[in-house]
Amino acid sequence: MKESILSKAAEKFLSLGVKSVTMDEIAADLGISKKTIYAHFATKTKLVEATALYVFENISEGIKEIREEQSDPIVEMYNIKNFACQHLKNERSSPQFQLQKYYPKVYSTITGKQQQLLEGQIKENLERGIALGIYRKDLPVEFISRIYFVGMLGIKDRDLFPESEYSTAELIEKHLEYHLRAIVTPEGLATLNELLNTNTQK
Repeated sequence: MKESILSKAAEKFLSLGVKSVTMDEIAADLGISKKTIYAHFATKTKLVEATALYVFENISEGIKEIREEQSDPIVEMYNIKNFACQHLKNERSSPQFQLQKYYPKVYSTITGKQQQLLEGQIKENLERGIALGIYRKDLPVEFISRIYFVGMLGIKDRDLFPESEYSTAELIEKHLEYHLRAIVTPEGLATLNELLNTNTQK
């Protein structure tokens, strides 16, 4: 039951926002009483925290599996991007910034975990790409791994990128292309252009 509650809460928080979704609505969707939810999560804050960690762990596991395939580093980045877009396809209400506003402690915890995950993944990807000659050899790996993370946080800001103008998938796509164009060699650019052409044709 706990897993079902987390799954339903994740679905509703991503699509409607953590502030607007009530415990009653989650219980009604699951066909259970609100008391059943409180038996597992004493407060809504506890549920929000557990749900945020649940979503993070699911995404982390998916990224781990993709990285273990040891694909071409550029292809790997697109595979991770596609996985993230699929996982967050119902995101409509900038849950990251709602967490920041209404649940700052949860936001701080999740952001720290995201930073650790993304920076580690990007560093390894950069180092492999440099070794293979598809990324430039003069890249400041530490800086790029951090600026990539900052960019991922930035594109979630709906004041900067209004939902009426940009979808989550579009922002992730543009951010990744911007990142890769700055670091690829001519050989890497050929792979990138091939992937972009493939995506355009879909």
